[in-house]
Amino acid sequence: MGYSVEEIIRFNDLFDLYQELLTEKQRIYFRYYFSDNYSLSEISEILGVSRNAVFLQIKNVIKNIEEFEEKLRLLELNKNIEGLIIELRKNDKLEQTIKDLINKIEKVK
Repeated sequence: MGYSVEEIIRFNDLFDLYQELLTEKQRIYFRYYFSDNYSLSEISEILGVSRNAVFLQIKNVIKNIEEFEEKLRLLELNKNIEGLIIELRKNDKLEQTIKDLINKIEKVK
């Protein structure tokens, strides 16, 4: 179950957005595997379940957060907003009021 660095970053971004839609059990499995970098065997020992159960839980969590993103598009929206903010920051001709609003928008996201 090897994931590329890009995939892991994406999963963590999706998890940050959608973790409240997951069960506590799913959040635990995700954190052990992707945040704490435990192996499937280590997680199975900690939680007292089979290695296959851990594998299936992690696959299920990934499937769920990908489905949430497919329907809600929050990650896509955040990336679009970030891109627009970067473009606005490059514009030296903006009034200070607009720059202040851009800063406020960044804090909200």
